[in-house]
Amino acid sequence: MRILVLGGDGYLGWPTALHLSDCGHEVAVADNCARRGYDHELGVDSLVPIESMQVRVDAWREVSGRSIEWYFGDLVDAGFTTEMIREFRPDTIVHFGEQRAAPYSMIDRAHAVYTQHNNVVGTLNVLFAIREVDPEIHLVKLGTMGEYGTPNIDIEEGWLDVEHNGRRDRVLFPKKPGSFYHLSKVHDSHNIEFACRVWGLRATDLNQGVVYGQETAQTVRDARLATRFDYDAVFGTVLNRFVIQAVLGHPLTVYGSGSQTRGLIDVRDTVECIRLASESPAVAGEFRVFNQMTESLSVAEIAKVVAGAFEGSASVEQLDNPRVEQAEHYYNVRHTGLVELGLQPHLLSETLIESLFRVAQRYRDRVDVAAMRPSVDWRAPSSPVRVRDDSAAQG
Repeated sequence: MRILVLGGDGYLGWPTALHLSDCGHEVAVADNCARRGYDHELGVDSLVPIESMQVRVDAWREVSGRSIEWYFGDLVDAGFTTEMIREFRPDTIVHFGEQRAAPYSMIDRAHAVYTQHNNVVGTLNVLFAIREVDPEIHLVKLGTMGEYGTPNIDIEEGWLDVEHNGRRDRVLFPKKPGSFYHLSKVHDSHNIEFACRVWGLRATDLNQGVVYGQETAQTVRDARLATRFDYDAVFGTVLNRFVIQAVLGHPLTVYGSGSQTRGLIDVRDTVECIRLASESPAVAGEFRVFNQMTESLSVAEIAKVVAGAFEGSASVEQLDNPRVEQAEHYYNVRHTGLVELGLQPHLLSETLIESLFRVAQRYRDRVDVAAMRPSVDWRAPSSPVRVRDDSAAQG
């Protein structure tokens, strides 16, 4: 199968491309390297050093004997997007190519506008390119569990059967996103469903939980193949932050009460979910939704797992929550589709013991402690976040 990975330079895009290539698929990646630009703008770096795309591609060829083609360009450029797809002629397009951080989208007006323009327009260009080049291409799009928010009912896999005034229908599950970034993903989902319904395209929307982990079976084969490890308050995840704080002997910073519950997934399961979805495509006209997560934990429970797995001692510091979110809420998610396709999930505690502490310990000298403190306030449209050059967020 020929698979084009959009956003192939990113935290998930790169290990996904390696995993698919290692499984025998012909893979190409596309990226404009904007994620590296966000680091420069915010004055932070991945905990684990990462190589340039050319070095990565060359290293994979040396290690595996397999080639990955790569395209440099922006999905907002419709001409580039269409010609790339026409040239590579993929069977499947895996779409990671978006600005992915909720805090980044909440810094100020410019960052909110950039996030929605970049994400929504880029995805629209991909849909139009598929329609023009080959409507049989299967789009595997990375969504987010954050599209749903925290409703007071069970979260189904994308769709909801409703009865109203004696009549029944099947509708997309109601969305209650918590940031301008999550809103952009909702817009994507509606646009993709529309394209499937009207044009007969085929798509799988993967509403993914919080991803943790930094190593896969492919990335550990050579240091040049490493993917990112983000821990800062804008792009980092709560789990990565807790791990680094434990290693440094600092308190684990919990926002608010810590009762906020989220779905989680290991990076090794993420790349496998992409393979499973790609090799078992949706049918023509189908907008298929999988909730891509393996377990649910509250922030306080995550802190407890980290503290329990760490050989030293770890205390907790509660901070005012900079986000606008429910502290106490119901959270029950259906996530059976990918398991039915063959996913065998890893558990959070396993990954902590095997990988995360070891990686954090190895690169502890690269930690910028100040970068872990919350700097973006959802209630303040112009947050005093550390930014090197505001203009970089608009281009």
